Amino acid sequence: MPETVMNCLLCNGAMNKPFDSRTFAGKVVENQICRSCGFVFQSPRMTSQEAETFYASEYRNLYQGSSGPNPKDLRMQQLRADSLAEYAGRQIKQVSRHLDIGCSAGSLMQSISHTFQCETVGIEPGEAYRQYARESGLKIYASLQEIQAADEEKFDLVTMSHVLEHLPDPRTYLEHLKDEILASDGCLLVEVPNLYAHDSFEIAHLSSFSIHTLCQLVRKAGYEMIAYHKHGYPRSKVIPYFLTALFCPSTLSSQNKVKPERFVSIKRILGLFRRRVISRLFPALAWKPLDVEKDQVPKS
Repeated sequence: MPETVMNCLLCNGAMNKPFDSRTFAGKVVENQICRSCGFVFQSPRMTSQEAETFYASEYRNLYQGSSGPNPKDLRMQQLRADSLAEYAGRQIKQVSRHLDIGCSAGSLMQSISHTFQCETVGIEPGEAYRQYARESGLKIYASLQEIQAADEEKFDLVTMSHVLEHLPDPRTYLEHLKDEILASDGCLLVEVPNLYAHDSFEIAHLSSFSIHTLCQLVRKAGYEMIAYHKHGYPRSKVIPYFLTALFCPSTLSSQNKVKPERFVSIKRILGLFRRRVISRLFPALAWKPLDVEKDQVPKS
């Protein structure tokens, strides 16, 4: 039985209304919008038990056609990893210990390690990807709980690339990171799909972020923003499919009132209209295919 989300994941308000309904890979995906703050989230959604089964047996096959790494997926990961590491390198002077949550094949770990010459650790719940990364010589845990049980020291950089939108309670998760995992002077680097350009509404996406709601959520979890940018890399030069943002723990109270976002529906309509126009007039700029054959990603 699907789980109905009664309260907004950002402001905890109970005044929600339907925002979008569609079929994704044969599954009905319904999203609500909070009338109080404008946050968009999936409801009804999979229960925790259904989600565990989905990620264990269906997720990779549904999204990439195989349970383990394939050349196209590895190529995408490497391009995204290089972009994120380059962005982090422009914003952060030094990193000693890095944690990548949802590290998959470990591409971002390797790129961050190369950029900062630092120690890197990963979390990957998928067994096939975890084994692949370990065979590359990387230190990978299956969960955050395993890291804490291993008594790892805190990290001064935590990265979450296309992870936050999958979490059933992102605010609580981020609060836990700040209190238990991230060093007090550390940084959190997050990348998510952009509600105003990306399709966003997929069965695995439990939250859909604009830059406003992303910053409000992370702020409520006890962080402050350092920098952000909207971009389409590695898929587009002109359409901002993705949001990348850097945060640090805040000394201010996390109980500050959420600032609502207005005209979310209109912004979504206009953003997707702009995308359609560009896609029709300049298809090569709107969505760049991955040239896997030309530039294979070697396994280190």
